[in-house]
Formats: sequence, C-alpha cells, structure tokens
Amino acid sequence: MTNVLRKIYVALIFIFLYAPIGTLIVLSFNASKSRAKWGGFTFKWYAELFQNEAIMQALTNTILLAVLSSVIATIIGTVAAIAINKMNRTGRTIWMGVTNIPMLNAEIVTGISLMLLFITVGMRFGFVTILLSHITFNIPYVILSVMPRLKQLNPSTYEAALDLGAPPLKAFFKVVLPDLAPGIFSGLLMAFTMSLDDFIITHFTKGPGVDTLSTKIYSEVRKGIKPEMYALSTLIFVSVLILLLLVNRTPKDKSKNKV
Repeated sequence: MTNVLRKIYVALIFIFLYAPIGTLIVLSFNASKSRAKWGGFTFKWYAELFQNEAIMQALTNTILLAVLSSVIATIIGTVAAIAINKMNRTGRTIWMGVTNIPMLNAEIVTGISLMLLFITVGMRFGFVTILLSHITFNIPYVILSVMPRLKQLNPSTYEAALDLGAPPLKAFFKVVLPDLAPGIFSGLLMAFTMSLDDFIITHFTKGPGVDTLSTKIYSEVRKGIKPEMYALSTLIFVSVLILLLLVNRTPKDKSKNKV
C-alpha cells in the first residue's frame, strides 16, 4: 500500500510539472487561436513563427546574450575562483561571502541597482547594458561551480609540472585546466541557462527597441499571446530535451567502449 501511495504521489508531482508544458505543445498545433476550442491539427504557427521578424529578432538577441555573457562570465569566474582559492582562510571566507550575496539578493534589487549604475555613469541603455548585467549576475554561479573542483585538486601535480621544466602558464593549461574542466563546463551551462531565462534584470537594463524572448512575451501578455509563441516554446523545450538526452547518454557510451 505504501509503495502504491508513493507512486501516486510521484505521478501527481510530474503531472503538475509537465501538464502545462503538454498543454502548450498541444496549443502549438491548434489551428484555432482560441485556447478553449480545438480547430484542427496544423503546422501553421511554426511556419508563421519563422516569418515573424520581431520574434526572430528577440530570439537572436536572447541566444547571443546567453552565449556571450556565459562565455565571458565563465572566463572571469574561473580566474576569480583560482584567485580566491589561493587566499588564506580568512580572505577566502570573506570573498566567498561576497560571492554569495548576489545569489541570495532579490533579482529586482540587482536589476534596479544596475539600472541606477548605468544612469550614473551615463551609459545608453541597449544591448551592451543587458550584456554587462548578465555577465555580472552570472559570475557568482561560475565561481561556485569551479570552487569545489579546485578544492579537489592535488597541488603536487602542478608543482611537479613546474619541477619538470614547464612554464607556469603551460603547466596551468596542461595540468590544472583539464581537472577543472567539469566544474567550468557546469558553470558555463548554469550561466547560459540563467541568462536565457532572465527577465527582471533584463527588463530594468534594456533600452527601447531591444527585446529578449522574456521581455517580448511580457509585452505581449497585455495584448494576448500569439500562437507563434507556443510554437517557439515547444521548439525550445524539444531542443533542451534532446540536449539533455545526448549529454546523459555520452558517459554511458564511453563506459561501454572502455569495457
């Protein structure tokens, strides 16, 4: 009886999680614009999606921002994590506390703070201000992803590379960086996801005429969401699902080849 209740409980959780996504996918194939009426199966909204210049521009901005901000934040965050790890215990504790503040802080406070900063320095709001904002809030996620890997490193390997005549920079790239790669990759994916999903900070730091998917959808809610957005959301969900399947399958394939 207990096992049956557990299965029902788990099933209900997944239904609540995925029922809205399932509804969205069904609506993306509905020929009728009404959400309450089924007008037949169609791919019309997918065709119109790629013809909608405003949505495609917002999608381009979103992906470009996510890629640029995640890559730049990963580089800065990795260097910062290495620097923090080299500090004494007191300094490391202080700087890790400072790193945690932006993550614990409300996004609306971060968004307003960045907006006021850009106004103070006289920057023109647009793509650059959004990019700087995304880099800023992505850096702590990268640091916290890389730090655990740094703590697991054996410092003797780096010192051995130096003793064997390798220059410090080459020793870092050949010995340290490969060991940090899983943490760096995790931080990169986290930064990419956070940038792709952000709305509040983007809303406060974007300029007129510059939209991401989140701000574009928000602006259309008051007028009514177009069915093309259902199609776009479905494509994004399917793309993420395929990516997750590929990532989870790769280690298994490698382990099979080794056997």
